[in-house]
Amino acid sequence: MLLKTFFIIIIILITLLIGPIWLAVTGQVQFGQNWQTADRHSIGIAPTAGQFKEAVVQLYEARAFNWRGLFAVHTWIAVKPYGATHYTNYQVTGWNAYHNRPIVDISSGAPDRLWFGHTPIIVKSLTGKKAEILITKIAKAAKSYPYAHTYQAWPGPNSNTFIAYILDQTPEFGAIMPANALGKDYVSLKIIITRLADKTGYRLSLWGVLGLIISNRQGVQLNLFGLTLGLSWQPWGVILPGLGLLPKPSNHE
Repeated sequence: MLLKTFFIIIIILITLLIGPIWLAVTGQVQFGQNWQTADRHSIGIAPTAGQFKEAVVQLYEARAFNWRGLFAVHTWIAVKPYGATHYTNYQVTGWNAYHNRPIVDISSGAPDRLWFGHTPIIVKSLTGKKAEILITKIAKAAKSYPYAHTYQAWPGPNSNTFIAYILDQTPEFGAIMPANALGKDYVSLKIIITRLADKTGYRLSLWGVLGLIISNRQGVQLNLFGLTLGLSWQPWGVILPGLGLLPKPSNHE
């Protein structure tokens, strides 16, 4: 019995760590980065604010800073009202918490900058009148974030908890959090079972450490210690800890 338990534990550990190990071996995560000197240049994938007049709302992801990128991505939302000459970015940053600053960061700037050496990807993009309406709702959701004074990298609430909360308040955006956005499933122990914002299924979560999602869109996702594995229906694919959805959609928007 003891030997069987041991092998089960080993199998679970291998399943959880195979993705992060692959990312480390293939060099997809930048180690030893200094947040003051790491590359933060814009890669030019967002519509140019001064030239594109329509309203824009975009959800971004990029590998998390330093070794954390082995296990998770960092997410943020960028918005630009009609005719605006700059973007406003919504995100939570851990170093603000560590330096006794407001953790909710709402600031203007290029939305498509490298996240400290890691290339950003547009997860979802919306333009036009629907985006214009959504911008107001996003601002309202950010102000009502229930963990605005609390930050924990694991299991949450963290940067992904913040963005997941905004998406829950704005289901019309149609965006789904990346499966490897650790912290997205964090909720208070008072809220164990919830219906997904897009009304396609349900989520069970125990403080973001253990959980389960069953949805006719997101598929079946098992959360073990904040890492997610499972099957996605739309788009179809396998979800592995650290790696997220495989294969990656050819057009991530």
